[in-house]
Amino acid sequence: MSEKSSTGLRKGLTSYGDSGFSLFLRKAFIKGAGYTDSALDRPVVGIVNTGSAYNPCHGNAPQLIEAVKRGVMLAGGLPMDFPTISIHESFSSPTSMYLRNLMSMDTEEMLRAQPMDAVVMIGGCDKTVPAQLMGAASAGLPAIQLITGSMLTGSHRSERVGACTDCRRYWGKFRAEEIDEQEIADVNNQLVASVGTCSVMGTASTMACIAEALGMTVPGGATPPAVTADRMRVAELSGAQAVKMAHERLTIDKILTPDAFHNAMRVLLAIGGSTNGIIHLTAIAGRCGLEVDLKALDRMGRDTPVLVDLKPSGQHYMEDFHHAGGMATLLRELKPLLKLDALTVTGRTLGEEIELSGPGFAQDVVKTRERPIYPQGGIAVLEGNLAPGGAIIKQSAAHPDLMEHTGRAVVFENADDMALRIDSDDLDVTADDILVLKNIGPKGAPGMPEAGYIPIPKKLAKAGVKDIVRISDGRMSGTAFGTIVLHVTPEAAIGGPLAHVHNGDQIRLSVANREIALLVSDEELAQRALDEPVVVPTAGRGYRKLFLETVTQADKGVDFDFLRAEHFTGSTPTIE
Repeated sequence: MSEKSSTGLRKGLTSYGDSGFSLFLRKAFIKGAGYTDSALDRPVVGIVNTGSAYNPCHGNAPQLIEAVKRGVMLAGGLPMDFPTISIHESFSSPTSMYLRNLMSMDTEEMLRAQPMDAVVMIGGCDKTVPAQLMGAASAGLPAIQLITGSMLTGSHRSERVGACTDCRRYWGKFRAEEIDEQEIADVNNQLVASVGTCSVMGTASTMACIAEALGMTVPGGATPPAVTADRMRVAELSGAQAVKMAHERLTIDKILTPDAFHNAMRVLLAIGGSTNGIIHLTAIAGRCGLEVDLKALDRMGRDTPVLVDLKPSGQHYMEDFHHAGGMATLLRELKPLLKLDALTVTGRTLGEEIELSGPGFAQDVVKTRERPIYPQGGIAVLEGNLAPGGAIIKQSAAHPDLMEHTGRAVVFENADDMALRIDSDDLDVTADDILVLKNIGPKGAPGMPEAGYIPIPKKLAKAGVKDIVRISDGRMSGTAFGTIVLHVTPEAAIGGPLAHVHNGDQIRLSVANREIALLVSDEELAQRALDEPVVVPTAGRGYRKLFLETVTQADKGVDFDFLRAEHFTGSTPTIE
């Protein structure tokens, strides 16, 4: 097959047994849409359209698509936008994570099925960017990520507010009866001031920063708010760059290297990023044949301080980060810790892009490594007999007095049990106890929902308690805060030790020692496992059956086992 026959609209011809007829038929239909032969000779750039009435975070998708098309055409390409499913965190039941792998499959198969020489993927809300990067990594095309951008902040009684850390903060006040129904209704009107993703360093902002750190966006692609001209210019540049990538055959495997993931993990730690970022990076890396070494990640965290002063670890919002120079400011400060030879979608290395970004300027959002927000990376990896496969804690958003703590377990068997009893005056709980929530892992819920942010029991909240140690096999939103141990692996639903924690057991948390330990003997735990056999969840049909039969644990990215790479070639990050 000639080079020309494998590009543009000649690429991936439908099989009718006659390739000449296949092309003839395809051209007839595309000409029916008003295209000329001249247009059909250009490189084709696909544009993944994830606009949806159910996804306010992607509310600017129509404008972004037009800007990308403009960039593609200015660079001599033919833009072709097409839809995939769209997932919004607040509109997806049982959880958006349950649908992430489905969206990745949709993305991958549409990239494979349809003729395109490169693709621009528009994503924003939490699971859409990782789904697209996972799908693109498997499909292997030249690909570039376009972030929808963060929302603007609002104002409640002269206090600046934004989703969703402030959502949780005000809801906590309401549960504690510190504010009334009128005020909680008033603040509800101000928390989301425009379309776009959460305005704090939640999962969406984390994945935006990670995408740029991976080299998958144009420089400056992570931080412009959704409704700004800056965001539209990024979209136009993305379209033009996609044409260049098509000509140069700059495929995604040349970008998503071990060094790229190393840089992304440095950034994840330095931004005080969402704990979900670890799961998503693990899943993306798994598509590239790379295992994530959690112990190496933890060692990396010990010399990677939190530098970005954004909620929930700090005080500012994404638009402030953008005004402070965005990722260029952060990467400039992290430069000695980065793999500077990692290639980006521009065809230049990350080191070259940092140099091109200039000397920087005075600002107060990104701190220096000498004067950080938090001395270590935002996320610590824990081990112990309660989590043989590991667990994590967002130490930068935890209460310092609870980081070394031993307490009595107050156990909830599942999310329904918690909802039924958490606000009961009869709940036997004190501020020194440790709340344990089982069966909200990948298979247990299913879909590993963000229920790990267990609310403070109402009787304690009313008494002024603001934090308590919480442990689960689930996730929490990147916008959340507190002393919360997450991603306990193996999960309870498949018989992990968490399944056999009883009310009254003593649990020790030591972030300094990276330990999460159930103070019960191995013999007792083994006996409990015999006495309390776990029935692994199953389903009779449909996507739930596929999910439950093939989903992996948190340490493998909660991806489907059959979607991970066939051959693994190494691990990341590389830390001595």
